[in-house]
Amino acid sequence: MATPTHLNSCSSTTFTASSSFNNDTHHLSSRFVIVPRKPHSFTWVSHSQTRLRIHSKTHFHLKSSNGHPLNTVSLQDGSAGTPLPKKHVESRRKEGSLPLPESENSESTLSITVVGASGDLAKKKIFPALFALYYEDFLPKNFVVFGYARTKMTDEELRNMISRTLTCRIDKRENCEDKMDQFLKRCFYHSGQYNSEEHFVELNKKMKEKEAGKLSNRLFYLSVPPNIFVDVVRCASLRASSANGWMRVIVEKPFGRDSKSSGELTRCLKQYLTEDQIFRIDHYLGKELVENLSVLRFSNLVFEPLWSRNYIRNVQLIFSEDFGTEGRGGYFDNYGIIRDIMQNHLLQILALFAMETPVSLDAEDIRNEKVKVLRSMRPLQLEDVVVGQYKGHSKGGKSYPAYTDDPTVPKDSLTATFAAAALFINNARWDGVPFLMKAGKALHTKRAEIRVQFRHVPGNLYKRKFGTDLDKATNELVLRVQPDEAIYLKINNKVPGLGMRLDRSDLNLLYRARYPTEIPDAYERLLLDAIEGERRLFIRSDELDAAWTLFTPLLNELEEKKIVPELYPYGSRGPVGAHYLAANHNVRWGDLSGEDS
Repeated sequence: MATPTHLNSCSSTTFTASSSFNNDTHHLSSRFVIVPRKPHSFTWVSHSQTRLRIHSKTHFHLKSSNGHPLNTVSLQDGSAGTPLPKKHVESRRKEGSLPLPESENSESTLSITVVGASGDLAKKKIFPALFALYYEDFLPKNFVVFGYARTKMTDEELRNMISRTLTCRIDKRENCEDKMDQFLKRCFYHSGQYNSEEHFVELNKKMKEKEAGKLSNRLFYLSVPPNIFVDVVRCASLRASSANGWMRVIVEKPFGRDSKSSGELTRCLKQYLTEDQIFRIDHYLGKELVENLSVLRFSNLVFEPLWSRNYIRNVQLIFSEDFGTEGRGGYFDNYGIIRDIMQNHLLQILALFAMETPVSLDAEDIRNEKVKVLRSMRPLQLEDVVVGQYKGHSKGGKSYPAYTDDPTVPKDSLTATFAAAALFINNARWDGVPFLMKAGKALHTKRAEIRVQFRHVPGNLYKRKFGTDLDKATNELVLRVQPDEAIYLKINNKVPGLGMRLDRSDLNLLYRARYPTEIPDAYERLLLDAIEGERRLFIRSDELDAAWTLFTPLLNELEEKKIVPELYPYGSRGPVGAHYLAANHNVRWGDLSGEDS
């Protein structure tokens, strides 16, 4: 990503928001939907009846942005912004934005535009994810992919660029090369400026040629720096939105630098889009183990009764990388590890972990519970935070650079490459339980995991067998998000033999052993959800507000007081201060025990 700039004001372009038909019916009851049986004839049915009509995954069926099939009308906007003007709604109805009969609906098209198509994210993640979805028949019959960027490029040059990153990793036995050729034939390119309505008019013309008069749904993926978001959304909404289907926009982080810039960005986006059209992506929410978190908790009786302060002593959310900024120093120095990892990835996982049981699996019900958690969190205090920065180090005859050795980083930079924090949730379930976060670069290992340490067994009959270190007798549930996805539970067990010797053992579910098929990349899952209109794994604006409300005062204090980060050697376990922070809350970091490092 390019170095971001502050967003000071929105475009002065006259507000003419573009919306799908599901945003045009704010007045309908939330208990019913309209299902067209034939032209000009509609019938009231319940939600449960409409669900029966959803096709299986093998026969892809596009849904509207509330998860229902495309031939139903959305009932609940869920938008935190201002509804679209009534005259705009009426004009959209005249243009045919209301759902078509099923026979016509089956001939809809999907146009996916990757804005910033020449960038690393597009090449390494987005195009490969789209190909994986195509390979497994998750994309609709009629779809095209457009790349849009300032770089001058032909369709063939785009295809050559994409082909270098596509792999046949899913199933090498079937005609992957043929599928790759078929996919590339559906990829096209248009060069243009991100703030040029004229260039988006030209893009729209190309899209219409490929859509051939069918009902058109359009998805825009913004793989560009945040200071360009509003220009792209303005041009796409005004000049390249669908006239008779839906339009959705995927926005990559960072979503601002603090509460003020984030709120300004949201306000500007909502001049052209409704909340339901904005899909703020956090790829960590698409990872398999994060998805499995709620399944593990809510569908296993053994865990849900234990999921509270009564049995859980502490929760640890750990993210570590074994490499430094390496070429991203210029970008990273503007954000630091707290904004880059903790305020989004780790906080989102915390909210999913700690939330109450939602009313249903509906996106809004789940996100409502996450917001409650975030709003219940105790304000972060400086004494509950440790920041660090990696320094140069020599090991095994090899020298590793310091963070400030990066030529794109100022020599006097105080940007943190490591942070640890103790957070608390002020509610009945979690009162007094420390949630410890730790994130850092240039550490001894690469990992992302959730560790749940349970309380000591009261009156433990075998405590003498553990000596004075009762922590060794603590049960611990570990969800390893990456690498080598796994779930394991640490239990105490008798070692076979005539004596009474206890051992700490793992009940281990290693994904690669239990499930031989390759786990889909997070971007595959999130792109498919955006296409289907499933918003459960995307961040709502009030979630974002609550997250920034928690971290902004801390970030301001760190910057105003010019807190100097504690130095730690490249490839080490991080600054010593992190150990003292954990000890202050009677906690020992689970990833430093040596048992599973």
